[in-house]
Amino acid sequence: MNISYFISKRIVNAEKKSFSATIHLVGVASIALGLATMIISFLILVGFQNTIKEKAFSFSGHFQISRFTLNNSYEIDPISMNRDFFTNYKDYEYVEHIQEYALKPGLLTKEDEVTGVVFKGIGESFELDRFEEYLVEGEFIQFRDSVDSKDVVISTEIARQLKLKLNDEVIIFFVQNPPRFRKLKIRGIYETGLEDFDQKVILGDIKLARRLNNWPDSVAGGFEVFIKDVGKTKEAHSYLLNVTDRDLYVEDVSNLYFQIFDWLKLLDRNVVIFLSIILFVAGFNMISIVLILIMERTHMIGMLKALGATNGTIRRIFVFNGGLLVLKGLVIGNLIAIGLGFIQYYFKLIPLDPVNYYMEYVPIEWDWMMILSLNLLTIVIIGLVLFIPVAMIARVRPIRAIRFD
Repeated sequence: MNISYFISKRIVNAEKKSFSATIHLVGVASIALGLATMIISFLILVGFQNTIKEKAFSFSGHFQISRFTLNNSYEIDPISMNRDFFTNYKDYEYVEHIQEYALKPGLLTKEDEVTGVVFKGIGESFELDRFEEYLVEGEFIQFRDSVDSKDVVISTEIARQLKLKLNDEVIIFFVQNPPRFRKLKIRGIYETGLEDFDQKVILGDIKLARRLNNWPDSVAGGFEVFIKDVGKTKEAHSYLLNVTDRDLYVEDVSNLYFQIFDWLKLLDRNVVIFLSIILFVAGFNMISIVLILIMERTHMIGMLKALGATNGTIRRIFVFNGGLLVLKGLVIGNLIAIGLGFIQYYFKLIPLDPVNYYMEYVPIEWDWMMILSLNLLTIVIIGLVLFIPVAMIARVRPIRAIRFD
């Protein structure tokens, strides 16, 4: 039998009604709350980041392919849709889906109200499943085979500015030479919460954009590429550069909307600081708690040394004691964090202001590898911290310890 473990268990059982029991509970609570806070923070952070990214990706894909040009306007040269990477995209590595689009700037008017917009022409290849959750009212565009559809989907922000509602008719003036206008019908209203889209983008039929630009049906302004694994963005970018023609430009959407993605990266730094503070506090509490336990058991330490116990044997007693404390804290902390996470995930009890947070409730993203990593990190950090107070056992003198009161 391991004598250190045996004595440690006896100490725990004997402490149930002592001052040490209170200290023990404080230690367990400190670790449990610290771990629970870290896990919940990361679940929310990952959920927040993924929600924002998915909104950006659903509108623009993971990559955009367009004609290489130094022109920064929305009016760019068209690309043939007969290229192999578009017609046979399923044969290409990393690529999950490709859809065509065309952009045209314009002025949307309703009576005396006017706002600048970007008309984004899309076709039947548009992946509605990714976008449908942001459609808050009405229906999506009904495409027609022979003529262009007059249906458009606008944002709640544009609808608010122009006092529009479903089935209203609006006039859009397209900025070109000569200027042209079209009467369109509001088929649906969307909301992403992202200003880059909600304040200016309306969705319509790409056939209308082609007709205004005098383009044939076989061309588009560009292509939006969705990849299979977002974690392999760099590899996919290099691959697309190699398989597309030299006259085409492949742009990562994270660069296109760098303000959003740089802001998300800044959140990572804040969480690292937050994590460091929590681990520091938990480690400091652990040192204090084990020191108190050692001081309360000074008499016992002196007796064990007098009976021939080595410093290593006595250290292991308190390491086992501290380890049991850590284990209880980890179990309780995980139960608290996962329990609260499941409640928010399924019932969405905590709301958010969409204007400030770009979403209506606190998001939860389950990342079990991250949860396991936080548990291991807590064990390693606090395990190393445990050896700081137990090192003082070597300085305890048996005679003075036996007399210690």
